[in-house]
Amino acid sequence: MTSTTPNEFGRLLRELRAGAGLSQERLAHGAGVSVRALADLERGRTTGPQRRTVEALAAALGLTADRARALEAAAAPGRRRVRPPADPTAAGILSLPRDTYDFTARTAPLAAIDALAEVADPAHPPLVVVTGSPGLGKTAFAVHAAHRLAPGFPDGQFCLDLRGMDPEPTTPGDALARLLRVLGVAARSLPRDPDDRAGLFRSLVADRRLLLVLDNAVDEEQVRPLLPGSGACLTIVTSRAALTGLEAAHRAELPLLRREEAVALLTRIVGAERVAREAQAARDLAELCGRLPLALRIAGQRLAARPGESLAKLVTRLGREARRLDTLQTGDLGVRAAFALSYQQLEPSDRLLLRRSALTAGDISPETAALLADIPARDAELRLERLADRGLLQADGTAERYRFHDLLRLFAAERVAAEDDPAVRTAALDRTARWMLARATGAGLHFDAEHHDRPTGDPDPATAPAGRDEARAWLEAEREQWLAALRHARTEGWHRLVVDTAEAMHWFSDLTQHWEQWVEVFRCSAESARALGSPREEATHLNYLAWSHNICAHDPHAALDTARVALATARACGDQLQTGWALGYGSGALRRIGRTEEAITWLREAAECHRPNTSADGRLALLSCLNTLGETLRDQGDPEQALDIHLRSLAICREGIPGPATIMAMYRAAALRHLGNDYSALGRWREAEASLREALTVFEATDMPSWSGPAQLELGRVLRRLGQHEEARTALTAALRIFTEHHHPRRAEAAAELRAAGVPASGVRAAERPAADGGRPS
Repeated sequence: MTSTTPNEFGRLLRELRAGAGLSQERLAHGAGVSVRALADLERGRTTGPQRRTVEALAAALGLTADRARALEAAAAPGRRRVRPPADPTAAGILSLPRDTYDFTARTAPLAAIDALAEVADPAHPPLVVVTGSPGLGKTAFAVHAAHRLAPGFPDGQFCLDLRGMDPEPTTPGDALARLLRVLGVAARSLPRDPDDRAGLFRSLVADRRLLLVLDNAVDEEQVRPLLPGSGACLTIVTSRAALTGLEAAHRAELPLLRREEAVALLTRIVGAERVAREAQAARDLAELCGRLPLALRIAGQRLAARPGESLAKLVTRLGREARRLDTLQTGDLGVRAAFALSYQQLEPSDRLLLRRSALTAGDISPETAALLADIPARDAELRLERLADRGLLQADGTAERYRFHDLLRLFAAERVAAEDDPAVRTAALDRTARWMLARATGAGLHFDAEHHDRPTGDPDPATAPAGRDEARAWLEAEREQWLAALRHARTEGWHRLVVDTAEAMHWFSDLTQHWEQWVEVFRCSAESARALGSPREEATHLNYLAWSHNICAHDPHAALDTARVALATARACGDQLQTGWALGYGSGALRRIGRTEEAITWLREAAECHRPNTSADGRLALLSCLNTLGETLRDQGDPEQALDIHLRSLAICREGIPGPATIMAMYRAAALRHLGNDYSALGRWREAEASLREALTVFEATDMPSWSGPAQLELGRVLRRLGQHEEARTALTAALRIFTEHHHPRRAEAAAELRAAGVPASGVRAAERPAADGGRPS
């Protein structure tokens, strides 16, 4: 409400500010209000400030208790001025719904609305838009906020349901008619034209302090005529649509509840004692409900109505995905029904894209959605954006990718089963899998030692990754999709495609050995090679599988079992190269298990397999074998013999081996790293430092953090011995970060070295924050 003459509160506030020797700017800053809001209070343009605003002003002015009470008394009359409508019953029609006693969380967005109400500018009445997915509690949030703010809006607090989910939402003209009635306009005096109604509404609210909740809006066109043009009014709009066209709107983001907030909501509904008895079940229940407020409320109210039922029983029921949406229904509340309202409002083409997207694994890219829906990629991009605007998909903040809420994915999967013919679904999955594996094969070949420069056979050359950086980015971003495609191909019996894809991935796996999924990739390819009746390929892929068990999953027992099968298969078909690799991978498993003498025996036998093989593959295999043999001997306490073996490795590298220069540089760097450790074991610290630095330079240049991490650790140790403590701490910190990122078993070792280097516990914890990517150590 405004006044043309200064009121008592404004006069007193000016006097107190002058007495304190404060400018408007200093008082506004001290009280946490805007200069404009303070000026309006002093001039009498704004009356009846809320109690917390008066308290903040009194504190900033340093008032005594008596003067603070006098300032509060001057503010109180302005809050009590209420204008009754001409029809005393009309205001009740749009009164605020009941607030929920168990409202939980949302502290930050509530505080933002509170702050907005405090500094409301009569020239620009604030507008808050609350949007988001179905079930996030948008209406409950808006109503709760309105009840909190009600004392500051003495001219009325109204809530109007715009019925945005109905087949025929409320028209702006009808909404304005209801608002004008509560503002005292008789039915016979209502203008016929909607624009005239909007103008009358704006004129009536211009000098009032109203709070208006416009719930369940369908679009911007419905909302705009209902917005005050001036005056100290606050409007809160809720909608499942993003309403991005509304100008000068403050947006309240309602994320999913955090797990502790979800458990707190369950506690308020079910009771603290009951939740405390089954604390883990309560946490599991929160996750199974997807931390979605509607689902949590339904689960909580089911339990509240059945005081003898355990939380664990409901957890078990919700654990059955096929029945989860059936279980999340009680009375007139249902998660499926909430999703269905939004789904039915979509255009048929958008409904098709939404349900087909449920067939993806993990995040959704436009290209995947396009393949599943059999539409152009550009159309898929636009439709995905529309679905995100409707709150049905969550857009990634940095990439052109989208994801489902878990419960929405279940709903969309139900719609696929109900609306799409099985043959159509199968065709969509086949088409997507073949495309994904073709691109994955092409991307993987960028890293192949022998065939990196050959045509990749990409299904869409115009959008194919160009070069290793783009290939790696695509393989990492679409990891879940191409892995799901590989599973599909294995199930469908496309064995040649499975083997070829996994083979193309072999060198790329070096860069990403922290992916435990390599176990599944190479298990699929080994099984497919067996199904093809190709023992040489079977032995090869069993060796890849042994490597992944050992290095990626850190399971040496499974690695040893697999290496033995690979060894028998390779020997049966007379493949000496794969026989040697099987012995080498088996030795690595034996060494990790603690059977070192057996490991050395296997390595010596492997070296004999590879020695006569002068091909590029044979030389590289021999280098790997010698490097590992020397390392094992050094660990057994024989650094002199290790040094001799690693010098032989370096000599082989210097002789030159046909193949890409990058691969040769990597093998030479591996030999140098081992030499550095040999020198270190012999106390020849300067030689150790030089070898390790040279190796590290290559590992970092070729983006191989799983090789550079150990090299950083080993260099850090040497630098400590040399008294170069600052450099040592830098190297050890880098090693710990790499190990943490890649779940490397040497992480504890690096942390211990950092502590020994004088880094406090807080610094070690900071270094353990992940920051990198990584690959295959020799």
